[in-house]
Amino acid sequence: MLAIRLPDEIESRLDALAKRTGRTKTYYVRQAILEYMDDLEDIYLADQIVRQIETDEMKTFTLEDVERELGLAD
Repeated sequence: MLAIRLPDEIESRLDALAKRTGRTKTYYVRQAILEYMDDLEDIYLADQIVRQIETDEMKTFTLEDVERELGLAD
């Protein structure tokens, strides 16, 4: 269980949205958190990959290298 306090302005906006759409405030808070978490996870994964590339823990390949390796080069 999670309880959060929202600024009055956000609470009012959330109330209005819920009333206009017939959904619950909980629905919209959950959706917002899930969306934000997806974005944060993507950012942290990208940051981790960049660090691995910079420290040579992960190797990158050009498109030309991949095409040549797969026998797709002209």
